Amino acid sequence: MTQPSEGSDKWAEADFRAVYLQHYPSIVGVLVRLLGDRARAEGLANEVFWKLYREPALPRDGNLGGWLYRTATNRAIDDLRAASRRRQYEESAGRDMRAGSTQSVGPLENALREEKCRRVRRVLASIKSAQAQLLVLRASGLSYKELADALEVKVTGIGTMLNRAEEEFRNRYLELHGHEEEL
Repeated sequence: MTQPSEGSDKWAEADFRAVYLQHYPSIVGVLVRLLGDRARAEGLANEVFWKLYREPALPRDGNLGGWLYRTATNRAIDDLRAASRRRQYEESAGRDMRAGSTQSVGPLENALREEKCRRVRRVLASIKSAQAQLLVLRASGLSYKELADALEVKVTGIGTMLNRAEEEFRNRYLELHGHEEEL
């Protein structure tokens, strides 16, 4: 039971099956302890093994077990962070909805909000589509990892890309709407 040789880009079915059977129960066990949910743990474990199966050269140091544990725990931590952000946004939206239902928003507030949304959409339409997409996805609460996956770029470049996109948005907004009264 060895991982594929240096030049090989595919697993022998029997070798992968042996790795899977050897490591799957312990990987799931670690993930259950981290996540507290067996179904989520099994789903993440399957994602990790699928990643290994698709790209067998990933654990280059020969420490296949270590790679599996590290990848699985990193994936679980990302999942926990995403769930936490999602919960915060949902709670915030719920509070906003409750607050909105108790207060009547006047037509002036609605018009101002709609105008601000039109301005933002106009600016987003005027910048590079990749930058606009990045800003919209980030505003939707995606993590750097999720952004990198969605845009098919390296996670290490997301911060720089976000800074550039925000700067471009700011400059374009001022160019298009800087002379107008701020809403």
